[in-house]
Amino acid sequence: MFASNEVPLIRDIGRKDGAGALMLPEVSLKNGTIPEKMARKTPLELPCVSKPEVMRHYTKLSKRNYGLDDGIYPLGSCTMKYNPKINEEVAGWEEVANTHPYQDECLVQGNLELMYNLERALCEITGMDAMSLQPAAGAHGEFLGMLVARAYHEANGELEKRKQVILPDTAHGTNPASAAMAGFEIVEIKSNDDGTVDLENLKGALSEKTAAFMLTNPNTLGIFENQITEIAKLVHEAGALLYYDGANMNAIMGKARPGDMGFDIVHLNLHKTFASPHGCGGPGSGPVGVKERLAKFLPVPRVAYDEEEDYYFFDYDEPESIGKVHSFYGNFSVLVRAYTYISMMGADGLMEATEIAVLNANYMKEKLTASGKYTLPFKRLRKHEFVASGEKLLEKKGVRTMDIVKRLMDYGMHPPTVYFPHLVHEAIMIEPTESEPKQALDDYVNVLLSIADEDAEVIKSAPHNTPVGRIDEAGAAKNLVLTWKMMKE
Repeated sequence: MFASNEVPLIRDIGRKDGAGALMLPEVSLKNGTIPEKMARKTPLELPCVSKPEVMRHYTKLSKRNYGLDDGIYPLGSCTMKYNPKINEEVAGWEEVANTHPYQDECLVQGNLELMYNLERALCEITGMDAMSLQPAAGAHGEFLGMLVARAYHEANGELEKRKQVILPDTAHGTNPASAAMAGFEIVEIKSNDDGTVDLENLKGALSEKTAAFMLTNPNTLGIFENQITEIAKLVHEAGALLYYDGANMNAIMGKARPGDMGFDIVHLNLHKTFASPHGCGGPGSGPVGVKERLAKFLPVPRVAYDEEEDYYFFDYDEPESIGKVHSFYGNFSVLVRAYTYISMMGADGLMEATEIAVLNANYMKEKLTASGKYTLPFKRLRKHEFVASGEKLLEKKGVRTMDIVKRLMDYGMHPPTVYFPHLVHEAIMIEPTESEPKQALDDYVNVLLSIADEDAEVIKSAPHNTPVGRIDEAGAAKNLVLTWKMMKE
């Protein structure tokens, strides 16, 4: 017998004399037997379980998971917003789900039209002139953006000297990795006392060696870089490109455009800002938009439209393209979801989503920090997210931010992002998005405030009410158990 809160491996609930695998019919092969070199030498060892047992097993496992269907998911910098069910319905239409990338262009005109219109919409939202839908994620988009920057400087005969990419200390963690993968050296600059780019530090870092400056606006503290036009001027005077990390686009969507601020390259996260489900590695989509002078470097094929023939097609005639970065033409189902969301919301709806996201973040910020139990570094208005600090609790009770968010799980709530950005000690990074009603915001803040008053030992040993207690994260990362065989061993 197993404990009521334990879910054994599906193999362990099977029986040698049970149903399931033993009931599989014999298969007769039309073209003879499997070649000897391809034939399996050992039995499959499938679990012998019935259909009801399989259903119950996976239903129990699903109840251990947490998602937006359960409650608020305030992961700072990740924009875990509600994904309208209509998006899923449209993405599941037979005409959408069953198309194949090898079909002739004449048979997928609707698909191509959708992609073409989505590119135009994203260009309008970002202030860019051209867009590629190929990248499969935000970091993938960053990498493409850096490849475009590399191609631009190479075309100008300056790649040999322009080997540096500048980043602020508020940069997303994938930014330096993406730049390094594209062959650049990383130069990090410190923020000023306001939590924004220090112009003097930027001036000191810019040189003829600079290829690009990577920035998100608002930054990861949730603070808008109000000197962005001066930043753009400095970067361009140095002959470099200004790159926009669009992970924080939910803060300005419909209100401001990176292209109008002076950015040359933008990547977006359709699986964040534009309401497609994400997490656990995918699926995702990270389109990259550029100004006109950089459009020729985007990946092929480009989605094009012949007005005279009223015909959409893939255009491979881009001799200076950096090439493909994704098999076929991107994650189409995610593109469909984003297009559905944008079409349903319209310009006014997108703007309202931004307004509510900013309102929600500032409401939570004020309510959480007013008591003094949690502090707010950099006393400024926030946009879509804010970063509080649990430093006082560490000083008074020896309780760390990690202890606090583990305790949150006992209340059935998902922890926020922690310890990022690194310039905030004991950082607690919260992004409520526009999806959450006031009651959900109040409940979340009230639990955080309540935890601050609890016994230190109770907090430090949390979680207590979850199927799995506190784990050794470092040990789990170093000693991977990825299969049932590894678990048995």
